[in-house]
Amino acid sequence: MARWIMVVDDDTANLQVAGHILSKNNMRVTALKSGRALLDYVSSKGFPDLILLDIKMPEMDGFETLEKLRLYEKEHELTETPVIFLTADENTGTETKGFEMGVSDFIRKPFNPDVLLRRIDNVVSMKSEMINLKNEATRDKLTGFLNKGATTVELSKMCVEKKGCLMMIDLDSFKLVNDIYGHEMGDQVLIAFADIIRGTVPEGSKYGRIGGDEFVAFAKGLEDEALVADISKQLNEKLVKKAKELMGEDMKIPLGASVGAIMIPKYGNDYTSLLKLADKCLYVVKKNGKHGYSLYSSEAFSEEEMKSDNMTISELSEILGERSIQNVALQLELEAFSHVYRYATRYFLRHNINSCKVMFTLDKAETASDKDYKDACDDFGNVVRESLRKSDILTRIRTNQYYVFLTNIREEFTDKVVNQIIEKWKILDKPGIDIKYEKEFTRNEGGTILDRMKKSVIIVDDDELNLQLVEKTLVNDGMNVTKFKSGADFIKFMSSTESLPDLCILDIEMPEMDGFETLKKLRELGGDIGRTAAIFLTADQSDGSEVKGLSMGAMDFVRKPIIPEILLLRVNHILELVTLRKRYQKSKV
Repeated sequence: MARWIMVVDDDTANLQVAGHILSKNNMRVTALKSGRALLDYVSSKGFPDLILLDIKMPEMDGFETLEKLRLYEKEHELTETPVIFLTADENTGTETKGFEMGVSDFIRKPFNPDVLLRRIDNVVSMKSEMINLKNEATRDKLTGFLNKGATTVELSKMCVEKKGCLMMIDLDSFKLVNDIYGHEMGDQVLIAFADIIRGTVPEGSKYGRIGGDEFVAFAKGLEDEALVADISKQLNEKLVKKAKELMGEDMKIPLGASVGAIMIPKYGNDYTSLLKLADKCLYVVKKNGKHGYSLYSSEAFSEEEMKSDNMTISELSEILGERSIQNVALQLELEAFSHVYRYATRYFLRHNINSCKVMFTLDKAETASDKDYKDACDDFGNVVRESLRKSDILTRIRTNQYYVFLTNIREEFTDKVVNQIIEKWKILDKPGIDIKYEKEFTRNEGGTILDRMKKSVIIVDDDELNLQLVEKTLVNDGMNVTKFKSGADFIKFMSSTESLPDLCILDIEMPEMDGFETLKKLRELGGDIGRTAAIFLTADQSDGSEVKGLSMGAMDFVRKPIIPEILLLRVNHILELVTLRKRYQKSKV
């Protein structure tokens, strides 16, 4: 399918040149002459794969246009469209401002056809990969529903912003499907039931799978108990009908769905608290015949608990046996946490078990509003809880601080746990906070170490001043930097190291082995080594070097003389994608 590129420039000649280059390379092109025309167009006809946006335009320049575009996307809950700025301005302040606003790249005018095409291909491919990585991180692979972590984040937002009904839905007797017909049939039933939920709850709702056969849905706009009853009835009828289609009319399993529901905002808007109340309602259904629903009412629920007979151990075991234990950490208030922490510490010391304590501190981002900051602090806690194991515990000691106790963990895995939390947060792409943390590992012999997460970057340049400037810039931003003065030394290191860098920065003009040859030899090493991300440094102002480097798979170019702010922006821009790639590769193993 042809890529759709939108070009926005008040200069007709530029529109014609860009349109000719792109159309000739089988791209669909829409040409517009102002920022206002762009905003009007996308609001009525949809968004392209990429926007080429001129900075200097009358009435509304590129910066203002981008700001309004992002606001529109946010208000309508749309994925951000990648934007490349077109500019003839050599001012570094322009580039800094653009990257801070979230622009994907810059292309200098007048256009070089090869550079234009290569940079468009890089940005569109990168955006596509980012979307795929986010889907991998937020979607349940079997049903396509939100996974546990994403469910908490998205439904927390829905509970705050919308009216409706939070419904916890659990399949009855599902274990028998796996036992009698096998897990493959069980998967087919789960997929079918997910489709049934989609087709039964109101349009605009959101759904998640939070356990093996446990689902949760926010039914948007639903405020009538009669509708809850109708949804419960339809879920059960459709499920039985579909199950018999899959397993045969002689299927005798008492398959069904139990629903615990609570109205929002009648009983508040905190997702975690509401889910607990919906879960209580679900237990009521399970205890009283299953295949139905219970709608939370503070008065009725208290009466139900008071008048109900005490449960037997077999009744409770039957209910618990059907339910999936959520694979999340235990979050406690500080006082309760302190009791568990002291007990666990004594137990670990007696039995020589390792542990690790992590303190996350969330600073307000410079561009964030107070609301964004508060929301981000709340959401980060959900990400931490969903990322940890059931054996880990955490507490929130201040609005912006979370204290995590990792139990029975080896030292080499502590960084992995922390990195996963931070990577999951980055994938959510939420503004508001800058994350800092400190970590204390307790060995079974009582020793401790402190460490900080750092990204690893290698710089290869025969110029000592350049090496020092790049090192200082990146180290000040919290990165680990290794320096080499020749491509040969770099390749020798990469051939033998067990710790690969996240990124390498290669100068092009070096004696004996230039940057192009160095990158070529790196790729020839193959495997993870050969896939190491690379950026080129060059003082060459011609387009030939850029075209050649991009065609070899370099992810970006940084021009000399080096401007520290620009270098840092471009390095962090690439590292974000590298982090997502690594996470995706790990999830495939």
